[in-house]
Amino acid sequence: MAQRYRTRIIFNNNNEIYDDMLEDRALKFFHQYASPDFRKLTPAEENSLTIISEVWQMGDRLYKYAEEYYGDPTYWWVIGRYNNKPTDSHFNIGDIIYIPVPRQLIIKYYKK
Repeated sequence: MAQRYRTRIIFNNNNEIYDDMLEDRALKFFHQYASPDFRKLTPAEENSLTIISEVWQMGDRLYKYAEEYYGDPTYWWVIGRYNNKPTDSHFNIGDIIYIPVPRQLIIKYYKK
């Protein structure tokens, strides 16, 4: 499991909207991670970063930007979090996507 999940609360979800799925799988509940609370960067933190902007195009993926700018596609979530758009499907063609660099610094801020 990725380290970013180590402090996340896990709860049992047995909401009635999942009744059919739970029954099909012979389960009483699903284990689910609670959504994290993200703090905003301070103005000083924001000013210490360089922000690269790109235009979201057909075929773009967060992991591709992470590979290009961070050298590691597993850091796709950093770009998604910075843009307040957690998945590729939250972007539309023509959207401006912001990539904070350097990677080590933005991750340090997000680990606080």
